[in-house]
Amino acid sequence: MRDSGGLDSHATVFYILRDPQYQSPPVKYQGLVKAAQNAKQYSYAPYSDFRVGAALLTRAGKLYSGCNIESSSFSLTICAERTALFKAVSGAERHFVAIAVATDSDDFVPPCGACRQVIHDLAGDIDVVLVNRRGKTRLHKSAALLPHPFQDKLLPKHKRNGTRHSS
Repeated sequence: MRDSGGLDSHATVFYILRDPQYQSPPVKYQGLVKAAQNAKQYSYAPYSDFRVGAALLTRAGKLYSGCNIESSSFSLTICAERTALFKAVSGAERHFVAIAVATDSDDFVPPCGACRQVIHDLAGDIDVVLVNRRGKTRLHKSAALLPHPFQDKLLPKHKRNGTRHSS
């Protein structure tokens, strides 16, 4: 589920990335793409009917998947990307290589702004593989998707917890 932008409660605005400078993902991400496509089938999206699956690859080669889970109170909805990231972090993972995001759209749908910020905070500048409904892919760096993130260095020193990932 993406930000509804203040529209009717059943309308959802999806920001579609149309970047002519994209790259194709390396073959090593084929398993990651399949895991994201598989996770999409578990999506709970009765309000938007927009299914999203994500899969996160750790430096050690472990995969964590997630799907979007909607609530009738849209602000309580969680995106697939954050589901996968939170599962990994709650499993003591801290080092990530890539995340794949699969949808039923003909376009390549990037993570929403909240997910981009969480990816920045928990995973750093990783590869982001976007997968459309036909299985076509595009590869981006997370830093390119969020060029000016909020950063922990902007917080007062006494508020920093120092637990941010190390790349």
